[in-house]
Amino acid sequence: MLKNRNHSKISIVTPSFNQGQYIEAAISSVLSQGYPNLEYIIIDGGSTDNSVEIIRRYSNYLHFWCSEPDNGHYAAVNKGFEKATGDIFFWLNSDDMLCPDALETVGSIFSEFSEIAWLTTLQQFVWDSDGKCQLVKHMPGYSRDAFLDGHYMTRKFSGFGFIQQESTFWRRVLWEKVGGIRTSFALAGDFDLWARFFFFEKLYGVDQPLGGFRIHDKNRSRQANRYLHEAERSLEEMRRKLNWPVDARNNLFQGIINKWPALRRVAKYFNIAFSNKYVGENIFQRDPSEGRRCQLKTVSF
Repeated sequence: MLKNRNHSKISIVTPSFNQGQYIEAAISSVLSQGYPNLEYIIIDGGSTDNSVEIIRRYSNYLHFWCSEPDNGHYAAVNKGFEKATGDIFFWLNSDDMLCPDALETVGSIFSEFSEIAWLTTLQQFVWDSDGKCQLVKHMPGYSRDAFLDGHYMTRKFSGFGFIQQESTFWRRVLWEKVGGIRTSFALAGDFDLWARFFFFEKLYGVDQPLGGFRIHDKNRSRQANRYLHEAERSLEEMRRKLNWPVDARNNLFQGIINKWPALRRVAKYFNIAFSNKYVGENIFQRDPSEGRRCQLKTVSF
């Protein structure tokens, strides 16, 4: 994306606890962006490794930081955003990383399109423990209907995959509408936050990598069964509020088709309606000579 003179103020919170092995890479991935209107906040839970020493080295570049016992991961995120004054919010865990130019891309899009309240990437990066790209997952788009049908959950035959927290940005006003993260969720607080965002606004997909998830042997997400149980609880609550009809057999069939590209091609060939059930809005870079830096496209998937 080209430089935009009107840089939206972006507030980033990094919650951390004993991630000295990775936190410097996370901090560097933020500060190396050179974004001119950045507010960076680090909330450390009282680490006993070398995390605090590393954070102190970057303290001159931070809006706020602290290291003290807290009430857990999501409480730390909420605490960080209480200190934030930006227009755009985002949190980056201390073992994950941003992609180059992510903040310029996001800031430009939010400045250009006032109707966009939250966005995430269509190109999801996964890093290995050494910070090397291990996988790029391509998402077709995002739809509230697909979310309600359970197609953004990380279980077998779930459909499209998850909404990547490491690449999701939103406007401050949307955060204030939902009241932040509900700390009653130990692992799926991000999923529950997306569910409540969907009550108010559609999610836009950006056809450019923004961030990535680092896989290592201490990931909280390794507690997959507990995460899915919490996510399903949040989803059921949303469905009840919206009186959302769910046909389990259709959902399973749709999930199988969406998960396997070969089956999607077969479904499309035979004109099976399930192959294009959902509609979303994606953001693509366009020729700068046309005036606007990006364009919105309605997609079906």
